[in-house]
Amino acid sequence: MPSSYGRPAGSRRSRSSERCATCWSTGARVDRRPRPAVGVVRILITGVGGFVGHHLARHLRAGGLEPLGLEREAFPSALDGVLGAGYTVDLRDRDGLAAAVAAARPSAIVHLAAQSSAARSFEQPVDTFHVNVLGTWNLLEAVRREVPQARLLVVGTGESYGPQPEGTRVAEDAPFRPVSPYAFSKAAADLGAEACAQAWGLDVVRVRAFSHTGPGQATRFAVASFAEQIAAIEGGRREPVLQVGNLEVTRDLLDVRDVVDAYRTLLERGRSGAAYNVCRGEGVRLADVAQGLIDRARVPVRCEVDQGRFRPAD
Repeated sequence: MPSSYGRPAGSRRSRSSERCATCWSTGARVDRRPRPAVGVVRILITGVGGFVGHHLARHLRAGGLEPLGLEREAFPSALDGVLGAGYTVDLRDRDGLAAAVAAARPSAIVHLAAQSSAARSFEQPVDTFHVNVLGTWNLLEAVRREVPQARLLVVGTGESYGPQPEGTRVAEDAPFRPVSPYAFSKAAADLGAEACAQAWGLDVVRVRAFSHTGPGQATRFAVASFAEQIAAIEGGRREPVLQVGNLEVTRDLLDVRDVVDAYRTLLERGRSGAAYNVCRGEGVRLADVAQGLIDRARVPVRCEVDQGRFRPAD
């Protein structure tokens, strides 16, 4: 069972839980001793234009660090003035990726770029594998060739563990039992990162992040979809019906702003070679999340189950 670590006195409480003093739990201890030789200043974020990426870039900039960005396509205007530099390249372009890493010369890298939708992974399993597994492998090779001393945070998912018994927690040494192509690809990327770190002597920290939500999340994800639908209902642009999928699933749900805070902590203090669960340590039913949003709506709203919104693994 993961153990929780509190924040230093005077730091803010997690947005994700009023009960917890921290939003991440881990069985691999965070090294809280100073790391005088690391000097994390220039941090390259792959997938910086995505949901978590732009939150992380702003968080690092606010903390006095220099975020650099890597994206497959054009950078969003929301990142204007935030990034120190940006590089446009596809993770599947091995040579182009190596060239971008060489140009950036980061002291650390946070690898967020991924096909991150479990539902979409059933429709595009091969593309999901190529981006999430081969893309991670290409990045590991680029780090070995160009910046072998850089710290690399490889971000995976708690979905790699698969379903867990109700009321239990899962520790970092639990076996992977993925039930979607997305979770399978992330499990493979995690294992590949561990193997490369050991074989090549790289400074790799692996993260298994559990579900998170917050401002800017795409509406193909459940909570963002609920919020978008209710906003449209309140604005009179939609019938007062909230279309939902399977609400009987339980998620360990975080606020994205706590997640990026955890990532920075792991960049600075995580133990090289270790894996960390980033989670609350308690689950919430999607039915309760949906009801909570309905209760806060300014107009009456009712739920309606749409079988088309179910994932195959549901």
